[in-house]
Amino acid sequence: MASLWVGHRGTVRDYPGFSPSVDAEAIRKAIRGIGTDEKTLISILTERSNAQRQLIVKEYQAAYEKKLKDDLKSDLSGHFEHLMVALVTPPAVFDAKQLKKSMKGAGTDEDALIEILTTRTSRQMKEISQAYYTVYKKSLGDDISSETSGDFRKALLTLADGRRDESLKVDEQLAKKDAQILYNAGEKKWGTDEDKFTEILCLRSFPQLKRTFDEYRNISQKDIEDSIKGELSGHFEDLLLAIVHCARNIPAFLAERLHRALKIYTLFSG
Repeated sequence: MASLWVGHRGTVRDYPGFSPSVDAEAIRKAIRGIGTDEKTLISILTERSNAQRQLIVKEYQAAYEKKLKDDLKSDLSGHFEHLMVALVTPPAVFDAKQLKKSMKGAGTDEDALIEILTTRTSRQMKEISQAYYTVYKKSLGDDISSETSGDFRKALLTLADGRRDESLKVDEQLAKKDAQILYNAGEKKWGTDEDKFTEILCLRSFPQLKRTFDEYRNISQKDIEDSIKGELSGHFEDLLLAIVHCARNIPAFLAERLHRALKIYTLFSG
């Protein structure tokens, strides 16, 4: 099986010989004929890059004066409808809607909040926050503040601000300094200084964090994961562990989440 990711990039590439008008016409025929041609929808929408799918959406509306999303909703149903609509939704809007859904109604879906906020880049987070305000006329930060609490809320708000360093350059001295700060804030301290964990894990680049975790092991003789599990608890612990996993390997983190979701789906679908 081919790898789903190459480094930090997916293997879905721009489709060669792409023509948004040809694809828009084929999709129109697929959903306007007698019955729905699901195979055509799948072959087009899953084999185009996201940027290409957005061009198809624009072309479809220009040619037929209807939103592709609305036609898909009216013609399809169930999980297949949700998947096809998700594929034509701009990523920032899709994430904004998933975040809203996770905070809507009784209870909060902390797992969804953690997954989105830990895996998106600073630029993506800024786009998501903008999309959130455009769609709901409310600040993402305000909703996070009202639906969460404590150190978990502080960390989520720091991530939602989109201030994580995106540099690929690693500062060896900073890694040693941060590792010592984390050790002093946790293992060496009576009680835990949660703010130090939030500040470092939510703002440093992933390559920088990987180096920091190596230095942490040198200082404490323990893995950072073991220290977090021993020092922290609840959703705040879950969030910081997710950041550690993402810093080491985002594709592996997402693969594990997908595997877990499929197991749950299989269990409940019989």
